[in-house]
Amino acid sequence: MEKIDILQNSNKIFQDTEDFQFGIDAVLLSYFAQSKLKKDSSLVDLCSGNGIIPLLLEKKIITGKIIGIEIQTKSAELAKKSILENNLTEKIQILNQDLKNVSKLIKKNSIDFVTCNPPYMIFEHGKQNVTDSKAIARHEISCTLRDIISATDYLLKTHGTFFLIHRPFRLPEIFTTLKEFRLEPKKMQLVYPFIDKEPNLVLIESTKNANPRLQNEKPLIVRNKNREYTAQIQEIYDSLALS
Repeated sequence: MEKIDILQNSNKIFQDTEDFQFGIDAVLLSYFAQSKLKKDSSLVDLCSGNGIIPLLLEKKIITGKIIGIEIQTKSAELAKKSILENNLTEKIQILNQDLKNVSKLIKKNSIDFVTCNPPYMIFEHGKQNVTDSKAIARHEISCTLRDIISATDYLLKTHGTFFLIHRPFRLPEIFTTLKEFRLEPKKMQLVYPFIDKEPNLVLIESTKNANPRLQNEKPLIVRNKNREYTAQIQEIYDSLALS
């Protein structure tokens, strides 16, 4: 069943209540990226889903262009519907394509920024339905971490920036693969569901062909002991004008 959520920035987003819907990870990634964006930036959002990240970031990019790439047709169609509803067809383009074919879609080394909220879990054959939309969104069925980073390397200009959100348990693999493709990790921020729990998300900013130096940001704590959003998280939502 389709529903429309209205963001405080006035953008509307179509979602399917029986399908994969955006969560706090998309909000955190958008916040993590927004301060670097310029009004004339070009941005590609990989694994774009229903287009939430382009819709959250479009007001930071006034004259630039945003492209979302999403392999699942249903999600891509919802994103296109939202783009049309918000009269953003001149600014945002949604491509219902496999990111592994990015060389056929976009000019090499032409993009300033890439964002990605990818499938977090390694695909284990036989344990997931390879045609299930939620499984595809959560597991590396249609693309792997390496596919994403390879596509990012192809897209970014020298000194272009990649913003990624992922699971901390995969940090060794993430850092190794980023460096293999000359994407130098420059900033990292761990996200904790509660102050006394292990981190379950990590935000990473990488720059293409940059010198090594990693800055660790103050951790984000999502909920307090009453299971309410902390002041940190509420400020993030407010800064993105998201209801």
